[in-house]
Parts: sequence; C-alpha cells; structure tokens
Amino acid sequence: MPRLLILCEYPTLLGGERSMLATQPAVAAAGFHVRVAAPPVGVLAESLRERGISHLPLRTHDDSGERLSLDQLRSELAILLERERPELVHANSLSMARIAGPVAAACRVPSVGHLRDIVKLSRQAIEDLNEHRLLIAVSEATRDFHMAQSLDGRNCVVAYNGVDLDEFHPRPPTGYLHRELALRPSARLIATIGQLGLRKGTDIALSAAALVAAEVSDVHWLVVGERTSNKEESRDYEAQLRSIANEAPLFGRVHFLGRRCDVSQLLAECELLVHAARQEPLGRVLLESAASGLAVVATDVGGTREIFPTEADGALLVPADDHVALAAAVRELLGNEERRLLLGASGRRRAERQFDIRQAAARLVEIYQSALT
Repeated sequence: MPRLLILCEYPTLLGGERSMLATQPAVAAAGFHVRVAAPPVGVLAESLRERGISHLPLRTHDDSGERLSLDQLRSELAILLERERPELVHANSLSMARIAGPVAAACRVPSVGHLRDIVKLSRQAIEDLNEHRLLIAVSEATRDFHMAQSLDGRNCVVAYNGVDLDEFHPRPPTGYLHRELALRPSARLIATIGQLGLRKGTDIALSAAALVAAEVSDVHWLVVGERTSNKEESRDYEAQLRSIANEAPLFGRVHFLGRRCDVSQLLAECELLVHAARQEPLGRVLLESAASGLAVVATDVGGTREIFPTEADGALLVPADDHVALAAAVRELLGNEERRLLLGASGRRRAERQFDIRQAAARLVEIYQSALT
C-alpha cells in the first residue's frame, strides 16, 4: 500500500481542497494510504476530521498569522518528509508545488505538483515546479499558459477536476432560501459563487446586476463566498462590493451569504449562475452548476470553454470585464425560460460525459501510479 502524502498550504476549503477531498475515497480504494499535511486548524482540518482522513499538522504561518518565509516553509516540509518518509508526495496547489519541488527532489521522494492557477511566475518558480516528477494542470488552458513560461511540458499532464453527480444533480426548488431571506415567493434568484477577490470579478457581476435591475423587477443576487486574504487591497475590494450593493438600484437586492455548506441545495433555488471571473483555470462552481442542471452565464476565460465548448453544452459565454454583455446575456435567459431550461439540461449531460468525479479520480490514480514508476 503506497504511502501518499498530500500537501495543502492553506486552512481554507476552496475549489482545490474540495476537488482533492472528492477524489479521496477512490484513491484509498485504489490501495493508497493517504495522509494530508495541512495547517492544524481551520475548515480544511475540520473536513479532514469529519471524513476520517489522517491529518498531519503543517505549520505554514507564524503565531501572528504571517506566512512563513520560503526558506522556513521548506525547512518545515523537509522535517516532515524525513519523519514520515512517504513514497509519493502530492502538492495540491501551484504555490505548494513551488515550495515542495526542490524539497521532494532533495529528499529523493517522487512528487506531483498540481497547477490550479493561471498566474505569472518568475523563472525561479518555474524551475522549482520543474523539480517534480509530474505536474498536473487542471485544463489545457492552464498547461498552455505555464508552458509559455518555460514549464517543462514533457512532464505536465492535464487532468480535469470532477464533480459528484449524486450530490450535484437537478432537483426541484423548495423555497428555503426565499424563507431564509424573507423574500416573496415570486423573487427570482441569481447566484455568483466564489471567494471575494478581484480575480473572480464579483464587481463586474454587480455592475451587470445594476443594469438588469433597471429592466427586470424582483431579481435578487446571492453572493456566496468570503474574502480569504487580509491584504488591504482585498479588504478595500470587499468594501467596494458592499458599497455597490447598498446603492440604488441594487439596495435590498444583493445578499452576501458568506461561506455556505449547502451549495448543492442552493443551486436548485436559483434560475442562473453568473460567473464573471477575470481568469479561471477550471471553475469548480461551473462544474457543480452544470451537474445541477442550472444554466450558466460566464466569462470566456481560461479553461471555461473546455467545460462549455459550445452554447449547446450549457452556458452563454461573454468577454471578461464586460458588464454590458454580461447583463444582456442574463436578461436574455431570464426572459426565455425554455432556453434557460434547455441550457441547464445540456450542462447536466456535459457533466455526465466529461466531469464525473469517478473519471477524475481514476485519472488521478493513473497519474500517481505513473509517478511511482
């Protein structure tokens, strides 16, 4: 039974962590003894405990909450690898892959780095990533982007994230969100889901919402997610979002719901998902919405077109940073129920064909086995 150690840098439970957790039953069933090294407290630690996954505390921040330096992080990781002696290491994010590459190589442990972001990197960061035996890109767009930065494409494979089609599936609305938010039963709900940061384009979604509000009555927007960065620009960005939501014509129509554990049920209460990201390697919420049979309006960035190659696959795609085009697509679907439902049904079929979690887990096991040989 190969000893697999998965490395997570942050205590959060965002798309990368949720994607990793979703594959674990199949990875364990394939014969891997899985342990996850992650910060000692936080929602990720709680989720590991609830799932019965062995959790090794990994210090990534000091007592004041400041991230450790790169040298300190690598020192902590080297101690962990020498103590635990795994047979395979999986760094579950680009940042952690950059940290772990040279350490795993020095410890002579086969390693895999997961590229879940599309960001510009220094030459040194690319060299650090190239230390891994294999790299996993979550989309062709992600792989192509990093190869253009001199990533070694010979060792980089594409493996799409998957979604649990039993958890996320079409279901009739129950009205529970209307009751929770004290809305009239006739209120129409649109969701935008993701961490509150500039990359996710929530400001563009709210600018589009203001245009929609001028023409379509009784539409309410659910902003699901929270700010994970404490940087001043991140705090300012969230304040900007809340300011927009508190002004006419959106006052009373935007509901900041924070982190939710009921996304699979929440999606069924909505008429649309709007995803205005400025960059998106392979948006997990897009996979979840497709699997739920919910029509999507999204920006045509990163790997999004790999999820929805054509309109017939479940989404209307618009240019990034174009709130006018976004609003027009939203108005079009709000005014055409038949088309909206057809898009939702097409998205479900697309998820079944390409993004079943069982396919994703089997692909990951295949990559692990390849890294061990």
